[in-house]
Amino acid sequence: MQKRYPYLLILTFLMVTQSVFAQNESPYQTSFKRDAPLVIGGIGLSALGLSLIKNKNELTAAEVAAKSKQDVFFIDKWNAGTYREQADKDSYIPFYASFAVAPIIGLIDKNERHHYGQVSVLFIETMSAAAASFTLAAGLVKRSRPLVYNTSLPLADRQDKDAQRSFFAGHTTATAAATFFAAKVYSDFNPDSQLKPYIWTAAALIPAVVAYQRIRAGKHFLSDNLLGYGVGMACGILIPELHKKKSTSLTVAPMMGLNYQGIGMTYTFSK
Repeated sequence: MQKRYPYLLILTFLMVTQSVFAQNESPYQTSFKRDAPLVIGGIGLSALGLSLIKNKNELTAAEVAAKSKQDVFFIDKWNAGTYREQADKDSYIPFYASFAVAPIIGLIDKNERHHYGQVSVLFIETMSAAAASFTLAAGLVKRSRPLVYNTSLPLADRQDKDAQRSFFAGHTTATAAATFFAAKVYSDFNPDSQLKPYIWTAAALIPAVVAYQRIRAGKHFLSDNLLGYGVGMACGILIPELHKKKSTSLTVAPMMGLNYQGIGMTYTFSK
């Protein structure tokens, strides 16, 4: 990973400077000094999380035998033991499609297209933050997937270390981060667009479909998906919002009253 950092820095620099000439028309402010470390930090933490996941231990046969649906969090008990292989496969369709939403909208919308490099930086920053959150959680928290409670599955599948990272839903997190990012950026570039309600509706529905399929597949509990949805949505909305330009204006105008006349000044701070 460290060997890739110089290339990442160069890529980030190129994407930031690509938008410099049209920066005044963008609602966002990016800088190499601030954003490159954030991108690198997010990718580094994601790598750490993946390493922790890779080094997790499998359950022993005794630990699997001791698993009981009665020990599952009360809002998740109904899903303990669920397993559908086809639902797992189906969940990847909207999952992968979500990653194309922001780039496609960015190319189609002329306002975003003029700042495509800058938007790309924000997208990478958003996705790396989302990835860092769920990989670290999955690596540090040992929570069995719902399928582990399915006694009809082979013991090896229930013991597998991949089945011990239910908390929290990575597919849902990443999908929500991508779709809400696309909706947020489009709205910021096109505040008066009539398409905004439809774009925000799609942004909310796509990760919900992924979450539904992950539950049906027995890969995650409801609570895992609710948390993943919230974290992804927060990353997709907050990171662009934190990069929005802030402007100040100073207005000087004559003022008159019943007993005085002079000059008045108004200082306005706005986004």
